[in-house]
Amino acid sequence: MEDQLIIELFMERSENAIEELSNRYGRLLENISYQILRNEQDAQECVNDTYLAVWNRIPPNKPDLLSAYVCKITRNLSVKRLRSNMAKKRNSHYDLILDELEDCLESNTQIEDEMMVKEMTEYINHFLAKCKKTDRIIFINRYWFCKEIPEIVKDMGLSSNYVNVHLHRTRQRLMKYLKKEGLIS
Repeated sequence: MEDQLIIELFMERSENAIEELSNRYGRLLENISYQILRNEQDAQECVNDTYLAVWNRIPPNKPDLLSAYVCKITRNLSVKRLRSNMAKKRNSHYDLILDELEDCLESNTQIEDEMMVKEMTEYINHFLAKCKKTDRIIFINRYWFCKEIPEIVKDMGLSSNYVNVHLHRTRQRLMKYLKKEGLIS
């Protein structure tokens, strides 16, 4: 079923809306959540929470791009669950990914203000739009979808060295860009 029809089902408050959303994007959402949490049960719970969140948000919201809308909700819920899990014990997989990006963001600055987060997101999106397609895909797979390097290598048919070097260079260019724009010092 097409996205607009699924949105209309939500707007009409049809019970079939969640089923159709699950049929269309369920596996993608599970994959996103699992990449972050590395736990199938937690990932499935986050996907179910996504369905509830979408049900509660449409209406009044009517997203232009349903896939991006539900992926963002799933990712945010998964990160929230991960933080909760990390409060109980440290998760080295996610910590490693965040450590790689740490130099690009000011470590002494708490970016909790929603406007700052939106502004930073716009700058990073602008930066990524200027990157080569391969570099952009590698970067997004690593830092948005939280994929391991071997998984990116396998998915893209590249060498591990190539992926590591390009991630490093992209982070360096991102840091230089954010400094130039005055977002970090």
